[in-house]
Amino acid sequence: MALRADWLPALAAFEAAARHQNFAHAAEELHLTASAVSHHVRKLESRLAVPLFQRHARGVSLTAEGRQLADAAGSAMADMDDVLRSLSAASDDRERVRVTTLHSLAYSWLIPRLPQLTALHPGLRLNVDTEIALTRFDDGGPDLGIRHGPGNWPGLTAHHLMDDSLFAVASTSLPGVDAVRDAADVAHLPLVSDLSRQGWHDWFRAAGVHGVRLDERHSFSDATDALAAATHGLGAALARARIARPYLGDGRLHQLPGPVLKARWGYYVVHPAHRRLRPAAKQVLDWLMAVEKD
Repeated sequence: MALRADWLPALAAFEAAARHQNFAHAAEELHLTASAVSHHVRKLESRLAVPLFQRHARGVSLTAEGRQLADAAGSAMADMDDVLRSLSAASDDRERVRVTTLHSLAYSWLIPRLPQLTALHPGLRLNVDTEIALTRFDDGGPDLGIRHGPGNWPGLTAHHLMDDSLFAVASTSLPGVDAVRDAADVAHLPLVSDLSRQGWHDWFRAAGVHGVRLDERHSFSDATDALAAATHGLGAALARARIARPYLGDGRLHQLPGPVLKARWGYYVVHPAHRRLRPAAKQVLDWLMAVEKD
C-alpha cells in the first residue's frame, strides 16, 4: 500500500494522539477539536483495516499495531523536524554577517548607527566581534573588519572609511584641571594613555611644548578604557574624535586647550581579497561606505 498525500493529515493527528495518549491533548496541540482528531484516527484505522488504539473509559492506549506505526511516524516527524531546522538555520546563516572591529569604535561609532542598518535591511543578522589582535580572515572567519591603521594589509582589500583627529580631554573632577589655560598647563596634569602609535609626546610636540617631564600614570590597551579612566578623574587622556564623541556629548569629558592633531592613521573596512563577498556582507559594506560619518 503506497503512502498518498491525502493520508498526511490523518497521520499527523495519529502521531500527536499516540505521543500524548490522549485525543484532547493532541487536539490542543494541532488546534483541532478532539472529535476531529478521533475522526482522523478512525479514518486511518479504516484504511489500514487494523485498530490503532484501544478505547476505554479512562482514555485510549495503543495497540501493538498502533505502537509500530507510532514509532515509525515519530521517527519520520523527528527527521522532518531536523531537516526543517537545518534549512531554517541555513537561511539565517545567509543573512548573518560577522564584523570584527575594536571595542572602542564599536561602542562609540558603530553601535549608535546600527539602527539605520537594521531599518534598511530588516532581515540582516550581525555578529560584532571586538578585539585588539588582528583577526585572521580564514574560511569560517569574519566577513568584514573595520581596522585602524595605514590602509594596506597583505591579502586584504581595504576601503577607506574615515579619518580621525586627536585632542586632549579630561573630567572636571580631575584635580588641577580648573587651572589649565593652555597646552603647557596640560603637561602638569597626570596623564592617561592607550596603545595608540600617536601619543602624548606627539601632541605636546605639535603644541610646541618641549622639555617637560610627562606624568603618564596609567596606560590601557583599549581606548575606551583610557577614556573611562579619564571620566573617573585618573588623568587627562589623548582622545580620538571618533571615540570621544559620546563622552563629550554627555559631559563626562571636556576638551582641553591645545592643538587638534590629525591622526596619522585612518579607519578602513577590510575583507579577504581572494574571496567574493556574500550578498549580505556586500550590503553591510555598502552601508558602511555610505553612512553619515559625522
